[in-house]
Amino acid sequence: MRDINALPDLELALIQTELAWQDPAANRRHFQALLEQARGADLIVLPEMFSTGFSMDSAALAEPENGPTSQWLLEQAARLQAVICGSLITQAADGSYRNRLLWARPDGSLAHYDKRHLFRMAGEHKHYAAGEEQVLLELKGWRIRPLICYDLRFPVWSRDPHATDLLLYTANWPAARRQHWNRLLPARAIENLCYVAAVNRIGQDGKGHAYSGDSQVLDFQGETLLDAVAADGVFRLSLKAAELAAYRERFPAYRDADGFSLL
Repeated sequence: MRDINALPDLELALIQTELAWQDPAANRRHFQALLEQARGADLIVLPEMFSTGFSMDSAALAEPENGPTSQWLLEQAARLQAVICGSLITQAADGSYRNRLLWARPDGSLAHYDKRHLFRMAGEHKHYAAGEEQVLLELKGWRIRPLICYDLRFPVWSRDPHATDLLLYTANWPAARRQHWNRLLPARAIENLCYVAAVNRIGQDGKGHAYSGDSQVLDFQGETLLDAVAADGVFRLSLKAAELAAYRERFPAYRDADGFSLL
């Protein structure tokens, strides 16, 4: 059994910024400049569909699994010696289009998570295939589970069967529903007894939708540790494993959780 107390601190860097509409090359250039400010972090998190904005033009914008943005992520991960993650429009090996979070490691390996809950109010379910599996990733001994935007609304999918230390949400969450974002994130932290980090974008997309940012990090009691509000930039924070372990020890609500299976 692992000793959470023995884990080193986890250095996070969240990048909240505007996105160029449907222009991967411009977005890669923009993020490359920002990434230098994240040097020294263990984990650098970019928004959902960071290379295009939240577009339903999947057929025109999808990159293959080893496409230019995937390769760029791996290059940046190696350059900064950090894991870098964020989602982009990907054409999977089976030909389907996915809203896929890529987890680029400095050793040149990639993991991914495909968005499970597709935002039907924008027609996402008509242009993308849904993911089928939760994904648990490890970094410096920390157990991290990535999720994407609309997944936040579904507590069963977010519920922790893995002793997750950090729930990670990457999003294009519109300003019109920022109250929902700001209320649901603390709920996920409290019910799962874990840290939550969430990265959103700012600015306006090509459809005229405004985004308020509100990228944030919360502790296991839903208390705010970092809140970027609407600022543009790189926001850094160190997570303390010993504090998480101590809270779980004195308030072990997970021991009374209901067992269930996902269909």
